[in-house]
Amino acid sequence: MGHLDHATFGWLTPVLSYVMACIGAALGLRCTVRALGATGRSRRNWLLTAASAIGTGIWTMHFVAMLGFGVGGTDIRYDVPLTILSLLVAMLVVCGGVFAVGYSKDRTRALLLGGLATGVGVASMHYLGMAAVRLHGHVGYDPPLVALSVLIAVVAATAALWAGLNIKSPVAVTVASLIMGAAVTSMHYTAMFAVRVHVVPSGQALPGATAMQFIFPLAVGLGSYLFLTSAFVALSPTTGEREASASAQRPVESAVP
Repeated sequence: MGHLDHATFGWLTPVLSYVMACIGAALGLRCTVRALGATGRSRRNWLLTAASAIGTGIWTMHFVAMLGFGVGGTDIRYDVPLTILSLLVAMLVVCGGVFAVGYSKDRTRALLLGGLATGVGVASMHYLGMAAVRLHGHVGYDPPLVALSVLIAVVAATAALWAGLNIKSPVAVTVASLIMGAAVTSMHYTAMFAVRVHVVPSGQALPGATAMQFIFPLAVGLGSYLFLTSAFVALSPTTGEREASASAQRPVESAVP
């Protein structure tokens, strides 16, 4: 049994992964609030932005945490196509859940089904990302901890969708984002504690890319996307602000002879 280290860089990767999860959640919630106050193409675009933000935040959290993952007695590489596929899965499943609650007339049913589907999808993203790991040995899992990680993912996803529907104020969004970030990060580390590795020493070169060659640059790029999108959302006027601006202009226009 190989010795697993989940924080080879100390507290840096766990804390940074939590921060990324919180940023993605906060941005996703703000975009969902904007979407519910919009109609037509504007609603669709805000929901797409919300889904991409939450999905990107979850994926970045996972792989930033994986930067600190090490196994004694073997190097680690990552299969690039599978890693990218896990990112697409994260975005697609979150998109499905967000659109379900954004357009469904039966919000309760959409919330439960969307939370279940999104949670299972997020867990699938995690284990698909783990399937991309290449090392000298065999990877196994503790079934009870796997089941617990999936349950946490479903609860976290349902809570995120509920928050998107019901939480409006910036302070409440901030608190909800911190809680959601903690839930998603807990899911990741619960799933990682389920990992069992039997190391088989070998002199063969491992296929794939190292974390620093591939995952680190991609995580930096996606993190930059989250920060830039946050700035865009912060600077974009809300529906209420647009209506107030339009109302303020009408008396001026009517006063002009």
